[in-house]
Amino acid sequence: MMDGNDGMAYLPETKPGPVVKPGEFVFAAVGLDHGHIYGMSGNLIEAGATLKWVYDPDPDKVAAFRKAYPQAAAAVSEMQILEDPEVRLIAGACVTGDRAALGIRAMRAGKDYFTDKAPLISLEQLDAARNAVRETGRKYMVCFSERLQSESAVYAGRLIEAGVIGRVIQVLGMGPHRLNAASRPAWFFQRARYGGILCDIGSHQIEQFLFYTGASDAKVVSSRIANYDHPDYPELDDFGDATLLADNGATGYFRVDWFTPDGLRSWGDGRVFLLGTDGYIELRKNLDVTREDGGEQVFWVDRTGEHHFNAAGKVGYPYFGQLILDCINRTENAMTQEHAFKAAELCVRAQLQAVKVA
Repeated sequence: MMDGNDGMAYLPETKPGPVVKPGEFVFAAVGLDHGHIYGMSGNLIEAGATLKWVYDPDPDKVAAFRKAYPQAAAAVSEMQILEDPEVRLIAGACVTGDRAALGIRAMRAGKDYFTDKAPLISLEQLDAARNAVRETGRKYMVCFSERLQSESAVYAGRLIEAGVIGRVIQVLGMGPHRLNAASRPAWFFQRARYGGILCDIGSHQIEQFLFYTGASDAKVVSSRIANYDHPDYPELDDFGDATLLADNGATGYFRVDWFTPDGLRSWGDGRVFLLGTDGYIELRKNLDVTREDGGEQVFWVDRTGEHHFNAAGKVGYPYFGQLILDCINRTENAMTQEHAFKAAELCVRAQLQAVKVA
């Protein structure tokens, strides 16, 4: 059995670092309704981007953000940022139902757009965003954090690229989350604003399915939603699952829920299982239950044996530097626009056609 060091064969010589010089790529944070904006901004800064502005209608959110990132000046309005020619990219995590409109405003102002997941919540919003991309030539990129900000997930991609488990034919994903209902804003429980569980945290799972299988399209074979245990929030889905069939024949199943028990030391025991023609991979992203190893654990079995690798602190998050360079060079190395929109489309379709379990 291989120990963790054997996995180094699939690592770059160094973790990703800055790809631009200070001031060479300027971005702004607009819309602070979800805490993911902190990680998005931090990873962009680590990749060399310069954070110039922050704006949100709520001054308390702005003050909290500036405490973490004091280099960001507080803009008096969104328009002040959109009219600043130095700003190349708008990063946003506003209310989910408002993300498409923000992105369209950003693109029409000549900026690329980088939004938290889910990037939109309806097919009408998808059509409007696609049209704006065609009209402006700008980017509408998405932070699917459960892959892009997970070192184990990045490492699994390297294993697959190297052909370690052959062709990926099935992806099984489990995305449990802790609800913490009392700390959630009101919009989080309003279907017209958050989109539903398959549109929301299901977007991570669908994007991973497309990425790991190399599929360009897929069909939602079946999907289900339920509110099993939260009658005080009737518009909340606390459970959802879906089965998918890709255009290349790969299949996928995922389950997402808001039932992480209080006894777990993480917000969720996120796991992914990747079945290939020559082996399989398991990711234990956030923790390894009852063990002190922490998260970012990668286990795989191939034709040569059984392997384990702790990816924490060894891989980094290359997406953010690639995104910056894509914006500068007008390339699509971080993620193609069609991939981002296809993942968005499929999670909306999964939500729309879901059977409501009584």
